[in-house]
Amino acid sequence: MSSSQSLSLDQRLSMRLSAQQLRFVKMLEFNAPELEEAVEREIEDNPALEVVEEPENVDKELPRYRTSINNSSPDDYSDYDFSPPDTGESLYDCLLRQLSERDIPEKVRLAATYVIGNLDSNGYLHRTIPAIVNDMAFGPGIDITEDDARRALDIVRDLEPYGVGATDLRECLMIQLRHLSDSQPKEDALKIIESQFEAFSMKHTHRIITGLKIDKERVRRAIDLILTLNPKPGASINSDAGNTNIIIPDLVISTEDGILSVATNNRIPELAIDRSFSEAVREMESGERRKAKRGSEFITSRYNDARDFIKILRQRQETLITVMTAIMKIQHEYFMTQDVYRLKPMMIKDISAMTGLDLSVISRATNNKYVATPWGIFPLRFFFSDSIGEEGDDAAETLTNRKIEAEICALVEKEDKQHPLSDEKIRQEMEAKGYDVSRRTVAKYRDRQGIPVARLRKEL
Repeated sequence: MSSSQSLSLDQRLSMRLSAQQLRFVKMLEFNAPELEEAVEREIEDNPALEVVEEPENVDKELPRYRTSINNSSPDDYSDYDFSPPDTGESLYDCLLRQLSERDIPEKVRLAATYVIGNLDSNGYLHRTIPAIVNDMAFGPGIDITEDDARRALDIVRDLEPYGVGATDLRECLMIQLRHLSDSQPKEDALKIIESQFEAFSMKHTHRIITGLKIDKERVRRAIDLILTLNPKPGASINSDAGNTNIIIPDLVISTEDGILSVATNNRIPELAIDRSFSEAVREMESGERRKAKRGSEFITSRYNDARDFIKILRQRQETLITVMTAIMKIQHEYFMTQDVYRLKPMMIKDISAMTGLDLSVISRATNNKYVATPWGIFPLRFFFSDSIGEEGDDAAETLTNRKIEAEICALVEKEDKQHPLSDEKIRQEMEAKGYDVSRRTVAKYRDRQGIPVARLRKEL
Protein backbone atom coordinates (compact mmCIF):
# COMPACT_ATOMS: atom_id res chain seq x y z
CA MET A 1 0.00 0.00 0.00
CA SER A 2 1.47 3.33 -1.07
CA SER A 3 0.64 6.86 -0.11
CA SER A 4 1.57 10.11 -1.78
CA GLN A 5 1.60 13.72 -0.75
CA SER A 6 1.20 16.74 -2.94
CA LEU A 7 1.64 20.46 -2.44
CA SER A 8 -0.44 23.01 -4.33
CA LEU A 9 -0.45 26.80 -4.30
CA ASP A 10 -3.72 28.69 -4.46
CA GLN A 11 -3.54 32.42 -5.07
CA ARG A 12 -6.44 34.49 -3.73
CA LEU A 13 -7.16 38.18 -3.69
CA SER A 14 -9.20 39.51 -0.77
CA MET A 15 -9.80 42.85 0.89
CA ARG A 16 -10.54 43.41 4.54
CA LEU A 17 -11.88 46.63 5.96
CA SER A 18 -10.11 48.14 8.94
CA ALA A 19 -11.98 48.76 12.17
CA GLN A 20 -12.13 52.48 11.38
CA GLN A 21 -13.52 51.82 7.89
CA LEU A 22 -16.16 49.52 9.35
CA ARG A 23 -17.18 52.25 11.80
CA PHE A 24 -17.47 54.73 8.95
CA VAL A 25 -19.61 52.35 6.89
CA LYS A 26 -21.89 51.76 9.87
CA MET A 27 -22.21 55.46 10.62
CA LEU A 28 -22.89 56.25 6.97
CA GLU A 29 -25.89 53.92 7.07
CA PHE A 30 -27.47 55.85 9.95
CA ASN A 31 -30.26 58.29 9.18
CA ALA A 32 -30.57 61.57 11.13
CA PRO A 33 -32.34 60.20 14.27
CA GLU A 34 -30.09 57.12 14.41
CA LEU A 35 -26.99 59.31 14.09
CA GLU A 36 -28.10 61.52 16.97
CA GLU A 37 -28.64 58.45 19.16
CA ALA A 38 -25.21 57.08 18.21
CA VAL A 39 -23.52 60.38 19.13
CA GLU A 40 -25.34 60.50 22.48
CA ARG A 41 -24.26 56.93 23.27
CA GLU A 42 -20.65 57.69 22.34
CA ILE A 43 -20.59 60.78 24.57
CA GLU A 44 -21.94 58.72 27.48
CA ASP A 45 -19.57 55.78 26.92
CA ASN A 46 -16.34 57.65 26.17
CA PRO A 47 -15.11 60.08 28.88
CA ALA A 48 -12.55 61.44 26.39
CA LEU A 49 -15.38 63.04 24.38
CA GLU A 50 -16.93 66.28 25.51
CA VAL A 51 -19.50 68.72 24.20
CA VAL A 52 -17.96 72.10 23.45
CA GLU A 53 -19.80 74.82 25.33
CA GLU A 54 -17.38 77.66 24.72
CA PRO A 55 -15.28 77.20 21.56
CA GLU A 56 -12.70 79.79 22.68
CA ASN A 57 -11.61 77.51 25.51
CA VAL A 58 -10.39 74.77 23.17
CA ASP A 59 -6.69 73.99 23.60
CA LYS A 60 -4.84 76.42 21.33
CA GLU A 61 -1.86 74.08 20.90
CA LEU A 62 -3.96 71.55 19.00
CA PRO A 63 -5.48 72.68 15.70
CA ARG A 64 -9.21 72.82 16.22
CA TYR A 65 -10.00 71.11 12.93
CA ARG A 66 -8.20 68.01 14.24
CA THR A 67 -10.12 67.70 17.48
CA SER A 68 -13.62 69.02 16.90
CA ILE A 69 -16.49 69.07 14.43
CA ASN A 70 -19.42 71.42 14.13
CA ASN A 71 -22.44 69.95 12.33
CA SER A 72 -24.85 72.78 13.02
CA SER A 73 -25.88 75.04 10.19
CA PRO A 74 -25.78 78.83 10.53
CA ASP A 75 -28.74 79.17 8.19
CA ASP A 76 -32.17 79.79 9.62
CA TYR A 77 -34.64 77.13 8.44
CA SER A 78 -37.63 78.59 10.22
CA ASP A 79 -39.81 77.80 7.19
CA TYR A 80 -39.24 74.08 7.66
CA ASP A 81 -41.22 72.15 10.24
CA PHE A 82 -39.43 68.98 11.32
CA SER A 83 -41.10 68.65 14.71
CA PRO A 84 -43.09 65.45 15.33
CA PRO A 85 -46.82 65.73 15.92
CA ASP A 86 -48.01 66.23 19.47
CA THR A 87 -48.63 62.94 21.21
CA GLY A 88 -52.05 63.23 22.82
CA GLU A 89 -54.41 60.63 24.17
CA SER A 90 -53.85 57.15 22.74
CA LEU A 91 -56.64 54.94 21.41
CA TYR A 92 -56.29 52.70 24.47
CA ASP A 93 -56.61 55.64 26.89
CA CYS A 94 -59.49 57.16 24.92
CA LEU A 95 -61.54 53.95 25.07
CA LEU A 96 -60.73 53.25 28.71
CA ARG A 97 -61.83 56.76 29.65
CA GLN A 98 -65.21 56.20 27.97
CA LEU A 99 -65.50 52.74 29.51
CA SER A 100 -65.01 54.18 33.02
CA GLU A 101 -68.13 56.29 32.49
CA ARG A 102 -70.30 53.19 31.89
CA ASP A 103 -72.20 51.50 34.72
CA ILE A 104 -71.59 47.82 33.95
CA PRO A 105 -70.86 44.64 35.96
CA GLU A 106 -67.26 44.16 37.04
CA LYS A 107 -66.63 41.02 34.97
CA VAL A 108 -68.00 42.68 31.85
CA ARG A 109 -65.79 45.69 32.55
CA LEU A 110 -62.73 43.46 32.87
CA ALA A 111 -63.62 41.69 29.64
CA ALA A 112 -64.14 45.03 27.86
CA THR A 113 -60.77 46.24 29.13
CA TYR A 114 -59.18 43.07 27.79
CA VAL A 115 -60.85 43.57 24.40
CA ILE A 116 -59.59 47.17 24.24
CA GLY A 117 -56.08 45.98 25.04
CA ASN A 118 -56.21 43.56 22.11
CA LEU A 119 -57.23 46.09 19.45
CA ASP A 120 -54.62 46.86 16.81
CA SER A 121 -53.58 50.41 15.91
CA ASN A 122 -56.47 50.68 13.44
CA GLY A 123 -59.04 49.57 16.02
CA TYR A 124 -59.61 46.03 14.73
CA LEU A 125 -60.00 42.95 16.96
CA HIS A 126 -58.35 39.72 15.84
CA ARG A 127 -59.55 37.48 18.70
CA THR A 128 -62.76 35.44 18.72
CA ILE A 129 -65.19 35.32 21.64
CA PRO A 130 -64.10 31.78 22.73
CA ALA A 131 -60.46 32.85 22.47
CA ILE A 132 -61.11 35.89 24.70
CA VAL A 133 -62.80 33.67 27.32
CA ASN A 134 -59.88 31.24 27.27
CA ASP A 135 -57.25 34.00 27.33
CA MET A 136 -58.77 35.58 30.41
CA ALA A 137 -59.09 32.22 32.17
CA PHE A 138 -55.51 31.12 31.51
CA GLY A 139 -53.92 34.58 31.66
CA PRO A 140 -55.18 36.80 34.49
CA GLY A 141 -57.28 33.88 35.82
CA ILE A 142 -60.65 35.57 35.41
CA ASP A 143 -63.59 33.30 34.59
CA ILE A 144 -66.19 34.91 32.34
CA THR A 145 -68.91 33.46 30.17
CA GLU A 146 -69.20 33.88 26.43
CA ASP A 147 -72.29 36.03 27.04
CA ASP A 148 -70.19 38.34 29.23
CA ALA A 149 -67.55 38.52 26.48
CA ARG A 150 -70.15 39.32 23.80
CA ARG A 151 -71.68 42.02 25.97
CA ALA A 152 -68.22 43.48 26.59
CA LEU A 153 -67.52 43.50 22.84
CA ASP A 154 -70.85 45.21 22.14
CA ILE A 155 -69.98 47.89 24.70
CA VAL A 156 -66.58 48.49 23.07
CA ARG A 157 -68.25 48.78 19.66
CA ASP A 158 -70.52 51.44 21.15
CA LEU A 159 -67.53 53.61 22.07
CA GLU A 160 -66.08 56.36 19.91
CA PRO A 161 -64.55 56.41 17.38
CA TYR A 162 -67.33 54.23 16.01
CA GLY A 163 -66.07 51.20 14.16
CA VAL A 164 -63.50 49.99 16.71
CA GLY A 165 -63.87 46.39 17.81
CA ALA A 166 -64.73 45.16 14.32
CA THR A 167 -63.09 41.99 13.04
CA ASP A 168 -63.00 43.08 9.38
CA LEU A 169 -63.73 46.04 7.12
CA ARG A 170 -67.29 44.97 6.41
CA GLU A 171 -68.16 44.83 10.10
CA CYS A 172 -66.36 48.13 10.70
CA LEU A 173 -68.49 49.91 8.10
CA MET A 174 -71.67 48.31 9.46
CA ILE A 175 -70.93 49.56 13.00
CA GLN A 176 -70.39 53.10 11.77
CA LEU A 177 -73.54 53.06 9.66
CA ARG A 178 -75.68 51.87 12.57
CA HIS A 179 -74.58 54.89 14.61
CA LEU A 180 -75.76 57.34 11.93
CA SER A 181 -79.16 59.02 11.94
CA ASP A 182 -81.91 57.21 10.06
CA SER A 183 -82.18 58.15 6.38
CA GLN A 184 -82.79 56.55 3.01
CA PRO A 185 -79.06 56.59 2.06
CA LYS A 186 -78.23 54.93 5.40
CA GLU A 187 -80.82 52.18 4.82
CA ASP A 188 -79.54 51.57 1.29
CA ALA A 189 -75.92 51.64 2.46
CA LEU A 190 -76.63 48.97 5.08
CA LYS A 191 -78.20 46.75 2.42
CA ILE A 192 -75.20 47.25 0.13
CA ILE A 193 -72.72 46.28 2.86
CA GLU A 194 -74.86 43.34 4.05
CA SER A 195 -75.71 41.71 0.71
CA GLN A 196 -73.64 43.42 -2.01
CA PHE A 197 -70.29 43.96 -0.32
CA GLU A 198 -68.31 42.10 -2.98
CA ALA A 199 -69.96 44.11 -5.76
CA PHE A 200 -69.26 47.31 -3.80
CA SER A 201 -65.60 46.35 -3.35
CA MET A 202 -65.24 45.65 -7.06
CA LYS A 203 -67.21 48.83 -7.93
CA HIS A 204 -69.69 46.81 -9.97
CA THR A 205 -72.53 49.33 -9.68
CA HIS A 206 -74.74 47.52 -12.17
CA ARG A 207 -74.74 44.41 -9.95
CA ILE A 208 -75.82 46.48 -6.94
CA ILE A 209 -78.66 48.08 -8.91
CA THR A 210 -79.82 44.68 -10.13
CA GLY A 211 -79.40 42.94 -6.78
CA LEU A 212 -81.20 45.56 -4.65
CA LYS A 213 -83.64 46.66 -7.37
CA ILE A 214 -83.15 50.35 -6.66
CA ASP A 215 -82.36 53.15 -9.09
CA LYS A 216 -78.91 54.47 -9.92
CA GLU A 217 -79.34 57.74 -8.02
CA ARG A 218 -80.13 55.96 -4.73
CA VAL A 219 -77.13 53.70 -5.20
CA ARG A 220 -74.94 56.73 -5.84
CA ARG A 221 -76.10 58.49 -2.65
CA ALA A 222 -75.64 55.31 -0.60
CA ILE A 223 -72.11 54.76 -1.94
CA ASP A 224 -71.24 58.41 -1.31
CA LEU A 225 -72.31 57.88 2.29
CA ILE A 226 -70.20 54.72 2.65
CA LEU A 227 -67.15 56.56 1.27
CA THR A 228 -67.41 59.09 4.11
CA LEU A 229 -66.81 56.32 6.67
CA ASN A 230 -63.39 55.64 8.18
CA PRO A 231 -61.93 52.20 7.28
CA LYS A 232 -59.32 52.64 10.04
CA PRO A 233 -61.16 54.28 12.95
CA GLY A 234 -58.42 53.57 15.47
CA ALA A 235 -55.87 55.47 13.40
CA SER A 236 -57.87 58.68 13.92
CA ILE A 237 -56.71 58.69 17.56
CA ASN A 238 -53.08 59.40 18.41
CA SER A 239 -51.16 56.14 18.60
CA ASP A 240 -48.18 55.32 20.74
CA ALA A 241 -44.94 56.98 19.71
CA GLY A 242 -43.62 53.64 18.52
CA ASN A 243 -46.39 53.42 15.94
CA THR A 244 -45.79 56.94 14.62
CA ASN A 245 -43.81 57.17 11.44
CA ILE A 246 -41.94 60.47 11.60
CA ILE A 247 -39.63 61.42 8.76
CA ILE A 248 -36.74 63.62 9.82
CA PRO A 249 -34.68 64.78 6.83
CA ASP A 250 -30.92 64.33 6.88
CA LEU A 251 -30.28 67.27 4.56
CA VAL A 252 -31.90 70.62 3.85
CA ILE A 253 -31.82 72.41 0.50
CA SER A 254 -32.47 76.12 0.24
CA THR A 255 -32.43 78.48 -2.73
CA GLU A 256 -31.75 82.19 -2.78
CA ASP A 257 -31.44 84.33 -5.90
CA GLY A 258 -31.31 81.21 -8.05
CA ILE A 259 -28.42 79.69 -6.06
CA LEU A 260 -28.90 76.29 -4.41
CA SER A 261 -27.25 75.39 -1.13
CA VAL A 262 -27.36 72.29 1.03
CA ALA A 263 -26.65 71.66 4.72
CA THR A 264 -26.97 68.77 7.12
CA ASN A 265 -29.98 68.75 9.41
CA ASN A 266 -29.36 67.39 12.87
CA ARG A 267 -29.01 68.43 16.49
CA ILE A 268 -25.52 67.04 16.95
CA PRO A 269 -23.46 69.22 19.31
CA GLU A 270 -19.92 70.34 18.63
CA LEU A 271 -17.58 67.63 19.87
CA ALA A 272 -14.01 67.84 21.10
CA ILE A 273 -11.50 65.74 22.99
CA ASP A 274 -11.52 66.32 26.73
CA ARG A 275 -8.57 68.56 27.78
CA SER A 276 -7.35 66.20 30.50
CA PHE A 277 -7.08 63.32 28.03
CA SER A 278 -5.28 65.49 25.48
CA GLU A 279 -2.74 66.67 28.06
CA ALA A 280 -2.18 63.16 29.41
CA VAL A 281 -1.50 61.77 25.92
CA ARG A 282 0.87 64.66 25.10
CA GLU A 283 2.84 64.05 28.28
CA MET A 284 3.13 60.33 27.54
CA GLU A 285 4.26 60.98 23.97
CA SER A 286 6.82 63.64 25.01
CA GLY A 287 8.46 61.23 27.43
CA GLU A 288 7.93 63.45 30.47
CA ARG A 289 6.58 60.42 32.22
CA ARG A 290 9.12 57.77 31.45
CA LYS A 291 7.43 55.21 33.60
CA ALA A 292 4.06 54.25 32.30
CA LYS A 293 1.44 55.48 34.65
CA ARG A 294 -1.22 53.07 35.77
CA GLY A 295 -4.21 53.40 33.42
CA SER A 296 -2.19 54.80 30.50
CA GLU A 297 -3.59 52.13 28.16
CA PHE A 298 -7.10 53.19 29.06
CA ILE A 299 -6.30 56.87 28.46
CA THR A 300 -4.67 56.16 25.10
CA SER A 301 -7.50 53.88 23.99
CA ARG A 302 -10.25 56.36 24.92
CA TYR A 303 -8.31 59.24 23.35
CA ASN A 304 -7.86 57.36 20.07
CA ASP A 305 -11.52 56.30 20.03
CA ALA A 306 -12.66 59.88 20.55
CA ARG A 307 -10.31 61.23 17.87
CA ASP A 308 -11.45 58.56 15.39
CA PHE A 309 -15.11 59.13 16.19
CA ILE A 310 -14.84 62.87 15.51
CA LYS A 311 -12.99 62.17 12.26
CA ILE A 312 -15.51 59.55 11.09
CA LEU A 313 -18.43 61.80 12.02
CA ARG A 314 -16.97 64.63 9.97
CA GLN A 315 -16.28 62.26 7.08
CA ARG A 316 -19.88 61.00 7.18
CA GLN A 317 -21.30 64.52 7.04
CA GLU A 318 -18.94 65.59 4.27
CA THR A 319 -19.85 62.50 2.24
CA LEU A 320 -23.58 63.28 2.46
CA ILE A 321 -22.97 66.87 1.39
CA THR A 322 -20.75 65.72 -1.50
CA VAL A 323 -23.33 63.23 -2.75
CA MET A 324 -26.23 65.68 -2.46
CA THR A 325 -24.23 68.41 -4.20
CA ALA A 326 -23.58 66.06 -7.13
CA ILE A 327 -27.29 65.19 -7.29
CA MET A 328 -28.15 68.90 -7.35
CA LYS A 329 -25.74 69.49 -10.22
CA ILE A 330 -27.19 66.70 -12.35
CA GLN A 331 -30.80 67.53 -11.49
CA HIS A 332 -30.33 71.32 -11.45
CA GLU A 333 -33.28 71.93 -13.77
CA TYR A 334 -35.61 70.03 -11.47
CA PHE A 335 -34.50 71.92 -8.37
CA MET A 336 -35.02 75.25 -10.11
CA THR A 337 -38.45 74.39 -11.53
CA GLN A 338 -39.81 71.64 -9.22
CA ASP A 339 -41.02 70.01 -12.44
CA VAL A 340 -40.74 66.23 -12.32
CA TYR A 341 -40.51 66.22 -16.12
CA ARG A 342 -37.11 67.91 -15.73
CA LEU A 343 -35.58 64.98 -13.88
CA LYS A 344 -32.76 63.45 -15.91
CA PRO A 345 -31.76 59.80 -16.03
CA MET A 346 -29.31 59.37 -13.16
CA MET A 347 -27.80 56.31 -11.55
CA ILE A 348 -25.36 55.66 -8.71
CA LYS A 349 -22.52 55.25 -11.19
CA ASP A 350 -23.11 58.80 -12.43
CA ILE A 351 -22.62 60.18 -8.91
CA SER A 352 -19.56 57.99 -8.50
CA ALA A 353 -18.03 59.35 -11.70
CA MET A 354 -18.62 62.93 -10.55
CA THR A 355 -17.44 62.55 -6.94
CA GLY A 356 -14.90 59.74 -7.15
CA LEU A 357 -16.67 57.94 -4.32
CA ASP A 358 -17.14 54.17 -4.37
CA LEU A 359 -20.50 52.82 -5.52
CA SER A 360 -21.11 51.14 -2.17
CA VAL A 361 -20.44 54.40 -0.32
CA ILE A 362 -22.97 56.28 -2.46
CA SER A 363 -25.49 53.48 -2.04
CA ARG A 364 -25.23 53.67 1.75
CA ALA A 365 -25.24 57.47 1.72
CA THR A 366 -28.54 57.58 -0.18
CA ASN A 367 -30.34 54.63 1.36
CA ASN A 368 -33.05 55.57 3.87
CA LYS A 369 -32.00 59.23 3.77
CA TYR A 370 -34.29 62.19 3.17
CA VAL A 371 -33.80 65.76 2.01
CA ALA A 372 -36.06 68.71 2.79
CA THR A 373 -36.77 71.25 0.05
CA PRO A 374 -39.03 74.32 0.19
CA TRP A 375 -41.69 72.27 -1.63
CA GLY A 376 -41.50 69.00 0.26
CA ILE A 377 -39.44 66.19 1.79
CA PHE A 378 -38.10 63.51 -0.56
CA PRO A 379 -36.02 60.35 -0.20
CA LEU A 380 -32.65 60.74 -1.89
CA ARG A 381 -33.47 57.76 -4.08
CA PHE A 382 -36.33 59.82 -5.58
CA PHE A 383 -33.82 61.68 -7.74
CA PHE A 384 -32.41 58.48 -9.25
CA SER A 385 -34.18 57.18 -12.34
CA ASP A 386 -33.48 54.78 -15.16
CA SER A 387 -33.71 55.75 -18.78
CA ILE A 388 -36.53 54.16 -20.76
CA GLY A 389 -36.07 53.46 -24.42
CA GLU A 390 -32.96 54.04 -26.48
CA GLU A 391 -30.46 56.78 -25.80
CA GLY A 392 -28.34 58.43 -28.41
CA ASP A 393 -28.17 61.22 -30.94
CA ASP A 394 -31.18 59.89 -32.85
CA ALA A 395 -33.42 59.85 -29.78
CA ALA A 396 -35.62 62.91 -29.57
CA GLU A 397 -35.60 62.85 -25.77
CA THR A 398 -34.45 60.34 -23.20
CA LEU A 399 -37.35 59.24 -21.00
CA THR A 400 -37.10 58.51 -17.31
CA ASN A 401 -39.38 56.44 -15.15
CA ARG A 402 -40.33 59.63 -13.29
CA LYS A 403 -41.66 61.14 -16.52
CA ILE A 404 -43.65 57.99 -17.24
CA GLU A 405 -45.10 57.98 -13.72
CA ALA A 406 -45.98 61.68 -13.93
CA GLU A 407 -47.68 61.24 -17.31
CA ILE A 408 -49.70 58.27 -16.04
CA CYS A 409 -50.82 60.27 -12.99
CA ALA A 410 -51.84 63.18 -15.23
CA LEU A 411 -53.88 60.94 -17.53
CA VAL A 412 -55.64 59.22 -14.62
CA GLU A 413 -56.41 62.54 -12.97
CA LYS A 414 -58.11 63.85 -16.14
CA GLU A 415 -59.93 60.63 -17.08
CA ASP A 416 -63.71 60.17 -17.07
CA LYS A 417 -64.27 58.45 -13.73
CA GLN A 418 -67.37 56.71 -15.04
CA HIS A 419 -65.25 55.18 -17.79
CA PRO A 420 -61.68 55.04 -16.42
CA LEU A 421 -58.76 54.30 -18.72
CA SER A 422 -57.44 50.75 -18.89
CA ASP A 423 -53.69 50.17 -19.05
CA GLU A 424 -53.96 49.63 -22.78
CA LYS A 425 -55.88 52.89 -23.21
CA ILE A 426 -53.23 54.71 -21.17
CA ARG A 427 -50.53 53.18 -23.38
CA GLN A 428 -52.36 54.38 -26.49
CA GLU A 429 -52.76 57.88 -25.06
CA MET A 430 -49.06 58.02 -24.23
CA GLU A 431 -48.13 56.67 -27.64
CA ALA A 432 -50.14 59.52 -29.21
CA LYS A 433 -48.02 61.94 -27.17
CA GLY A 434 -44.80 60.37 -28.39
CA TYR A 435 -44.03 58.03 -25.50
CA ASP A 436 -43.02 54.58 -26.74
CA VAL A 437 -43.86 52.33 -23.78
CA SER A 438 -45.48 48.93 -23.45
CA ARG A 439 -48.67 48.09 -21.59
CA ARG A 440 -46.59 46.14 -19.09
CA THR A 441 -44.50 49.26 -18.39
CA VAL A 442 -47.68 51.27 -17.86
CA ALA A 443 -48.98 48.68 -15.38
CA LYS A 444 -45.65 48.63 -13.54
CA TYR A 445 -45.44 52.38 -13.01
CA ARG A 446 -49.17 52.79 -12.34
CA ASP A 447 -48.83 50.25 -9.54
CA ARG A 448 -45.70 51.99 -8.22
CA GLN A 449 -47.72 55.19 -7.86
CA GLY A 450 -50.42 53.35 -5.91
CA ILE A 451 -53.03 53.86 -8.63
CA PRO A 452 -55.57 50.99 -8.69
CA VAL A 453 -56.68 49.24 -11.86
CA ALA A 454 -59.43 50.80 -14.00
CA ARG A 455 -62.37 48.89 -12.51
CA LEU A 456 -61.44 50.03 -9.00
CA ARG A 457 -61.23 53.66 -10.12
CA LYS A 458 -64.73 53.63 -11.52
CA GLU A 459 -67.27 56.02 -10.03
CA LEU A 460 -70.98 56.56 -10.59
